Amino acid sequence: MTVATSVPPEQWVDAVTAARDDGFAFFEWLAGVDEIGRAEVIRVVLVLRSLERVAETRMLSTEVPRDEPRLDTISHLFAGAGWHEREAGEMFGVEFVGGDPRRLLLAPEFEGTPLRKEEVLAARAAVPWPGAKEPGESSASAAGPGAQAPVRRRMVPPGVPDPAVWGDRDPAAGPAAPEDVAAAAVGGRVRRRRR
Repeated sequence: MTVATSVPPEQWVDAVTAARDDGFAFFEWLAGVDEIGRAEVIRVVLVLRSLERVAETRMLSTEVPRDEPRLDTISHLFAGAGWHEREAGEMFGVEFVGGDPRRLLLAPEFEGTPLRKEEVLAARAAVPWPGAKEPGESSASAAGPGAQAPVRRRMVPPGVPDPAVWGDRDPAAGPAAPEDVAAAAVGGRVRRRRR
């Protein structure tokens, strides 16, 4: 049974301490969730387990604002949380106050927050998506020898926003609104031809 509780950011450390003192002393994981399109927040989620009550799990979450995502560290309560906080810091841009600010996964020169939904990874836009064809479909399996296979419309992979919103956007239009980026990044749509 999982008990999920959402707490305000200023009560984060107290809530984690209370859960640990209640027997949930096994740190399982901590991660971020980008809530763009629903709210202007990054949700931080923590899962703790009890080794005595093995069927019970405690899930705590809190929301920090996207523009200043700061949260007190819990690495002094759970040593393993330090690695997870560093990862969430790099991938979602959350600053864990009092935690280890060093890079963990990304190169020092990398700029950005790759797991935020408005961040479009160049590899997703540049590499052909393997899901553009159905299994078994190829030019060799066309109607007969020498026949051309029907040409399928190129599909955009999930997570790549419409170029009108991101990418080929007119610089004079200014940056796209986060909710427009989130709505355009649904994937599976037909790729438009450039003229």
